[in-house]
Order: sequence, then C-alpha cells, then structure tokens
Amino acid sequence: MRSTTVSLRDCVYGQAVGDALGVPFEFRARGTFECRGMVGNGTHGQPAGTWSDDTSMMLAICDSYRELGCIDVDDIRAKFLLWYREDVYTCGRLFDIGAATASALRLGHGLCGERDNGNGSLMRTVALAFTDATDDEVRTVSAITHAHSTSTEACVRMVHAARELIAGATPREVASGCGVSVGKSCSEILSGGYVLYTFEAALWCLANTHSYADCVLAAVNLGDDTDTTAAVAGALAGIVYGEDEIPAEWLSLLRGKDVIEECLF
Repeated sequence: MRSTTVSLRDCVYGQAVGDALGVPFEFRARGTFECRGMVGNGTHGQPAGTWSDDTSMMLAICDSYRELGCIDVDDIRAKFLLWYREDVYTCGRLFDIGAATASALRLGHGLCGERDNGNGSLMRTVALAFTDATDDEVRTVSAITHAHSTSTEACVRMVHAARELIAGATPREVASGCGVSVGKSCSEILSGGYVLYTFEAALWCLANTHSYADCVLAAVNLGDDTDTTAAVAGALAGIVYGEDEIPAEWLSLLRGKDVIEECLF
C-alpha cells in the first residue's frame, strides 16, 4: 500500500485504466471470458486502451472544477453536453452511453424514478473526493442525470469512502464501514448496471485483493457491466496503490492521456 501523498492523478489514471480493461468485455457473462490484460476489439470494437463514458464524464467534472474551483452544476451539465454532442472528453468519439444519462441530457434534468438507478452517476463520482464538495453538492452532481435518492446517496457514500482511503484507512475498514460483506464469495457479488451492485462490487474487489492489477482484473472478470465495475474499483485502487503501481504496459497502451492531462487540477 502506498505511503506517499495521494493525488487526483492516481485516482483518474486508476479509473481510466480499469475502464479500458473492461470495455472489450462489457455485457459478457461471468465465466465466459478471462481478462488478463489490456486488449482491444470485443464488445465495442475499440482499440486497446480505449476508455468509455465512465471516464469521460469524470473528466468533464474534473475540467469544470479545474476551471472554476468550485462545484457548478450548470457548467458540469454543459460539459456533459459537449461530450454527448461533440465527442469532447473522449479518446476520439462517444461509443457508449447509458439510456438514463442520454435521456436526462436530452430532457435537461435528471431522472428520478425507482427504475432510474443505474450506475451512470456513481461511475463519475470518486474524483469529487479531491474537491471541497459537500454532500449536497455531490447529490446535485449525481442528479444531473440520476436524481433518485438511491443514486444520490450512493454517490455521497462513495465520496466518503474515497476520502477515508485518502486519509489512510484500509480497504477492508472502508468496505466494512460501507456495509459491504467482504467475506462474501465471488458468486454472491452481483455486477450488473444497478448502482448498488456496482457500489458493492467495487469495494468488494478492493477489499479482497492486494494490488492495483489484481483489483481491476477481479472487477472485470465479474462480468456484465465490466467497464463500470472496473472503473470504480480502479479509481479506488488508484487511491490506495498509486499510479506507480499500475502496470507500465497498461499505462503505455492507454489512449487519450493528453485529454486526461488537460483535465487534472
């Protein structure tokens, strides 16, 4: 586990690499594949190292905070629209977007039905731990697209978890404090697109592994929503282990590093 100061860079690169590892396997059932490293093609036909909407939306939030030094929901929404309509904050083009996110951006407000609790706001949340965002501000950032209390509260809890990791708490302490049963077997961990599944799966992977690589590979190999589970787990693992512990080969293959660098604060 790292002993130096944690930075936003550790978190963002941790997420981007996890996201890119998962992109080729998205929607594939657990046990039908094994991710061992960074590959291309697969579900979305993208080159190796391509990250998805998960990281794009995190970068939009980071860029807004970099420019303004505060949480400005209108500016974040505007940047989400630049991503959605003009491929800003991507490795080249938008190729994946959740139905609720697309609907919310078209409508101009977040969706608040019980069935609107996908993981589309959780996946962009961890970076907020490096800002001075209050719980209410975290809720408003979630509510740009996902406004139901299940989603907004999951985002608040995730930011708290990330801040505890930044402060030096252990993964098992944090996961247990979030109500995650770290002793569950892999077969008991669900990895679909529901926000609470992703919340639990990411923390379970972090608590049951001992390196960045093992954490994100465990997340991808859970199957189903592979990119998002690995993106969230990777952001947390980046905090715990640091960018230096991300395998160099994976970082070398990661696309869009110039886009990432422009958004860091």
